[in-house]
Amino acid sequence: MKSKLIRHDKVREDNGNIVEVKMWQVNPSIDKPHGYKYSLVYIVKGRRVIGYDNAEGKGDHRHYLDKTELYHFKDLRTLAKDFYSDMERYKEGKP
Repeated sequence: MKSKLIRHDKVREDNGNIVEVKMWQVNPSIDKPHGYKYSLVYIVKGRRVIGYDNAEGKGDHRHYLDKTELYHFKDLRTLAKDFYSDMERYKEGKP
């Protein structure tokens, strides 16, 4: 199966910050056993402050400021919910 784009949203907030969400359906593989490739990013003043992705060979992981950790993927809905929750937490100034 060729990868199928499921969602691509890119929003520039009034303050110039960028929110970009990309999700694809792909063939399940060792590093994408759930069959999804994704990249969700929140960019503030040109710097990624929050990111969720599963880049080739890296598996599911999450970036929050300068910290990177494994992310336990459940489904796309939960992924988006977790990402937007982190964005709100960041905006409220909570680490």
